[in-house]
Amino acid sequence: MKFRSLAIAGAGTLCFLLAGCIGGRPIHYYTINSPALPEAAPKPDGPVLLIGRISTPEALEDERIRYRAGSNEVGAYELDRWMERPAMMVQDLLLRVLRDSGKFRQVVELSSSVTGDYLVRGRLSEFAEIDNPGIRTRISLRLEMVDRKTGSPVWAQDYDRDEPVNGKTMRDVVLSMERNLQKVVGDAASAIEAAQHTTGPGH
Repeated sequence: MKFRSLAIAGAGTLCFLLAGCIGGRPIHYYTINSPALPEAAPKPDGPVLLIGRISTPEALEDERIRYRAGSNEVGAYELDRWMERPAMMVQDLLLRVLRDSGKFRQVVELSSSVTGDYLVRGRLSEFAEIDNPGIRTRISLRLEMVDRKTGSPVWAQDYDRDEPVNGKTMRDVVLSMERNLQKVVGDAASAIEAAQHTTGPGH
């Protein structure tokens, strides 16, 4: 099902902004928030983790919210967009969740001057509303962690997950995607934390 753009107020955890317009109609922008988790202090003797680039196919290189209808139709909403490209939202959420875990001395972006012990990078191949059967959101994400000293991968995992959409508005789609991404990133963070324990010094 393709949704008409709706003005939303009081969306709780959902952030919503209006800016710009197409043909006199406003463009609606949405973002995804971090889960409400306690922030732990960094681990002084823990490893330094770098969060690298999340690559995407060309279809995910802009901010328009994508949809799939049936087995063949693929499109994007011109008036409903993410505040950032999906890959950046995945990267930012992964960085925040891992940083707040307290399992690492530092968690920083690869572009920083920090050398780091491990690098996490990945590819996001799906980040869309799926309309048949039912309405749901889908995320397909592959992540891997690489030892910076050897250049060898020490962990990799594919995450393919659907989350039901509880309603028929764009707000419901965005909230579904928020739940979906929080779950995928939470599971990935737990796996990354476990992997560094088995590959760190002394193992």
